[in-house]
Amino acid sequence: MSASRIVCIRHGESTFNAAHRATGRDPGHVDARLTDRGLNQVAAARSALQAIPFDLVVTSPLTRAIQTTVGLFSDHPAKPEILVEVLHRECQESSCDVGRAASLIAQEFPEVKVDHLPETWWYADGEPGETGFHVEPRHIFDRRVAAFRDWLAARPERTIAVVGHGTFFFHLTGTWLDNCGTTELPLRNAA
Repeated sequence: MSASRIVCIRHGESTFNAAHRATGRDPGHVDARLTDRGLNQVAAARSALQAIPFDLVVTSPLTRAIQTTVGLFSDHPAKPEILVEVLHRECQESSCDVGRAASLIAQEFPEVKVDHLPETWWYADGEPGETGFHVEPRHIFDRRVAAFRDWLAARPERTIAVVGHGTFFFHLTGTWLDNCGTTELPLRNAA
């Protein structure tokens, strides 16, 4: 493995996070965006990451992760490449985990390249569940976590930031992150 440091960063608070915390129910926020509090969390987390010489930032294509990535790294001194990758999107079990077409993301975030993504990059196999959206089976999610670990292990960059999601990071690292929380992926677990 080439990487010497992999820093996992959870996105800032989303509208889904805030509504679910208040009601305990899925509010139906497809591809939820950051709240004002989430944007403030991103701004607060930004300075701690400025001193790390990232070569690459890998972000999930979900809007809350892209907003977090842009807020954290748009003028990072190392000017790392930003790459959108679908393998570490969130485990699709709530409305907020359903994505938007790649063409819509490209229109909203022209600074982030998404032309390598298929239009439908989230889990959409079979019929939607009773909630109206598809729920990703656990065995498929587990395969994605393993595939992303292998993908990271094959990367040539030395220092990588991964912007993503709580449940995915818990299964990747064993650590539950708060919004804009960080943890490092131990290299022995990344190989």
